[in-house]
Amino acid sequence: MTSSNTFWNFFTFDIGIDLGTANTLVFVKNQDINISEPSVVALNSKTKEILAVGSEAQKMLGRTPASIVAIRPLKDGVISDFDSTKEMIHYFIEKVHKDSKKIFKIARPRIVIGIPSAITEVEKKAVIDAAISAGARDVYLIQEPMAAAIGCNLPVTEAMGSFIVDIGGGTSDIAVISLGGIVVDKSIRIAGDELTQDIINYVRGKYNLLIGERSAEQLKITLGNAYPRKENKKAEIKGRDILLGLPKTITISEAEIREAMSNSLNIIIEAIYDALEETPPELVSDITERGIYLTGGGALISGIKKLFSEKIKVPFIIADDPLKSVVIGASKILEDVNLLESISSSDSEDYI
Repeated sequence: MTSSNTFWNFFTFDIGIDLGTANTLVFVKNQDINISEPSVVALNSKTKEILAVGSEAQKMLGRTPASIVAIRPLKDGVISDFDSTKEMIHYFIEKVHKDSKKIFKIARPRIVIGIPSAITEVEKKAVIDAAISAGARDVYLIQEPMAAAIGCNLPVTEAMGSFIVDIGGGTSDIAVISLGGIVVDKSIRIAGDELTQDIINYVRGKYNLLIGERSAEQLKITLGNAYPRKENKKAEIKGRDILLGLPKTITISEAEIREAMSNSLNIIIEAIYDALEETPPELVSDITERGIYLTGGGALISGIKKLFSEKIKVPFIIADDPLKSVVIGASKILEDVNLLESISSSDSEDYI
C-alpha cells in the first residue's frame, strides 16, 4: 500500500454492506459500528422528497396518508427504484460517518456490497451507480453466497466443495464453491417475502381475513416452523373481514403456518436438490461429509434444518449468525486483500 493510500485510509471508512430486500446490514472496518435496519424508504409521492429511511420509514409502512409512500427500493434482491436505493445507501454512509470515532472524516469509503448471484449486468451497474452516487470511492461487488460462505469460515479458496444456501428476504441463493469460484450457482425468487405472502394468502383463503404484511411477518417470526413438533403454539391475529368489511380476530396455530409455508419451502428444497445433481462427484463427497450450510433469515425458521436434512439426505448446519453471514464475509474481504484477489477472477467485480 502506498503512503498516499495509507494517508487516505486514515480518514476514510471501508464499509461492508449486505444490501438485502428486507434488511440492510452494514459493517465498518476498524470501527465499532454495526448497523442493521430495514431496507425501507418513505417519500412524498408528490415532491419525491425522501422523508425517512430504515427503521423510521418502516414504522410508516401501511400507515401513511396518500401523499406519503413507504416503499422497499429492492424487490426480489434487485433494485426496483434507483433513486430511493441511492438515498438509502447515502443514508447508511452518512450514519457511519456520524457514528465514527475518527476526528477528521472524509466520507469517501471503499465499499464491498453483497449481491444476489443471479442479477443481470444492468442490475449490477445499478448497484454500482447507486453506491458511487451516494459517495463511494471504490465499489466491489461480491455474490452473496460467496460472501456468506466466507462469513461462515468455509474454505472457499481450497480444492474442496463448500455448499451454501442463503435464504434471504427476496431470493434464496444456492451455491457450491471450490478454489475461490462458484462451481454451481442457483438463485430463486422464493424466500422470506414469499413465505410472508404465503401466510397472507392462507389467512385470506381459510378465514376470509385480510391482514397486512407486518402482521404476517410477525406470525412468521412467532409461529413459523418447518417441521412438526409436539407443541402446537397458537396466536391471535387481527385484520379485516373480507365479506363484512369489519375488524375481526382469529386464533391461528403453528401447524397452519407450517401448512401455509410448505409449498415455498418445497420449492427451495427442489432447487437445493437440483444444485446437488449438477455438482461434480468429487465435490459431492466433500459436501456429504461436511454438510450444507444454511444462512439468511430463513435459516431461523424452527425445524428447517431437520426438514431439509430429511428431504435431501445430507446434514444441514445453521450458521452461527445466519442474519449476518453476508456482511461478516464482506468485512473479512475488506480486511484481507489476498482473499479479495483470490476470488476476484471469478466472483468479485471491482469498479473504481
